[in-house]
Amino acid sequence: MSLKKRLTAVGAIAIAAVITIAVAGSGRQVSEKQKDTVFTGGKETLYLWYTDETLTSYLSSAAVTYNETHDVRIVPVLESGLEYLERINQTSLENGAPDLYIISHDSLEKACLAGLASEVKPKDDVMLDEAYIGTGLQAASYKDKVVGYPFYFETSSLLYNKTYLEDMAKSQLEAEADQAEGEAAQERIEEAGEEGQTQETETAQDAVFTEEQIAARVQQLLPATIQDIESFADNYDAPEQVEGVFKWDVTDIFYNYFFVGNSIKMGGEAGWDTSQIDIYNLDAIASLRVYQELNQFFSIDTSDSEYEAILDEFMAGKMVFTMATTDAIFKLEQAKEDGLFEYDYDITLTPDIDENRQTRSLSMTSCVVINGYSENKEAANDFAYFLTAEYNDILYARTGKVSAAKGVDYGYEPLDKFAEEYEKSISMPKMIETSNFWVKLEVVFSQIWNGADANEKLKELSEQIMSQVTGAAYQEEYLEESGEQEEEAEAEYLDGEADTQEETEE
Repeated sequence: MSLKKRLTAVGAIAIAAVITIAVAGSGRQVSEKQKDTVFTGGKETLYLWYTDETLTSYLSSAAVTYNETHDVRIVPVLESGLEYLERINQTSLENGAPDLYIISHDSLEKACLAGLASEVKPKDDVMLDEAYIGTGLQAASYKDKVVGYPFYFETSSLLYNKTYLEDMAKSQLEAEADQAEGEAAQERIEEAGEEGQTQETETAQDAVFTEEQIAARVQQLLPATIQDIESFADNYDAPEQVEGVFKWDVTDIFYNYFFVGNSIKMGGEAGWDTSQIDIYNLDAIASLRVYQELNQFFSIDTSDSEYEAILDEFMAGKMVFTMATTDAIFKLEQAKEDGLFEYDYDITLTPDIDENRQTRSLSMTSCVVINGYSENKEAANDFAYFLTAEYNDILYARTGKVSAAKGVDYGYEPLDKFAEEYEKSISMPKMIETSNFWVKLEVVFSQIWNGADANEKLKELSEQIMSQVTGAAYQEEYLEESGEQEEEAEAEYLDGEADTQEETEE
């Protein structure tokens, strides 16, 4: 799902959160699904609300498994995503239900302010930092308290055509072997004559390389920086069907944010502290200038840049690299089964800008939250931990979603790479005052991609967001990029490209 669709849902929840406070005393009846649930067996019933239909089978299976060994009954209830928090608030005031619910981490501040989230309290012997990936715990935190159990995540990383890189690796190894053999043969030819030359040539042609040798060379070919991708494009002898080396959805901030993920600060690592906001700085400006230069290098038209279409082009073998989210793995594996994708693929970490500027992808984490109004918090905590940290080996196979727990066997090696990317990613913040930041930043990226000045646009964006946070007009002091600074930055970037070029030629 693109960030645009995610933000639409978040926007609806944000509106609902405001309405929630205003209509807290309304008398809406309990959900018909809940009212019609038959209570049997003398067990305490806990209601789990969720909005994603793809979770239905999985949650039902988890509930059955848990119910068999515990003295409670878990009842999953599918609800509409519209006015989700409002309905949770209304039923909570009426009867304390639902006891727990699934929600995106960026809505946790709204939930906490409405009293709908309580600090998690797993069993005494449970260490949260040993059970969940650190990014998930940061995402599930608000004001230094963990208020949700990290369930599954979404982030973006670099997807590449492994077949193309293996072919390139073999070609390089063969060329190097031929050269080495030729040099050795030349020395022997002087002693062995024409017959020796023929024998040595046949030996060179029969050279065979192990899978380990090929895999090691592929790792060397993988780009560690944007400069490496540009160098790759300059030197790649592309097959006929390849139309471009690197193409991604430049219109969606979810696939672009990594350029500024390590330079822009939005609420600290946990994303709730309004005193930790830094949008307008020289590192962010420099990173966006590199982003702008890529338009000249790869010539991606924003009118022809849509994630699903680009993924289809990747499956057709038309490109080598693209930025993708975890959903791509499910689609690629299905296409392989259907005979619609004839290549091998893999995931690697998102490349840095250069050796001096690192990147961080954006991530979203869905959490299981214990309702602050529930009278069954202890049991709710126990099931939430079971669901997110113990019953997760089949999560991806059943839902296409990637667990935020540590040590999960996802069944697909590329998902391990996504988990590694997630661990170094930055979570979307949960501050209500900055909820429109992503829409505005996406516009800024589009403007800069099409030629606008990065310095001016970041300054304007920072002033808009800080005015919202402070409640008063905010003026940024213009950051002067001295000629010396610009020359140094450009020299560093060009030196990096030159070094990469020399390594490639060698």
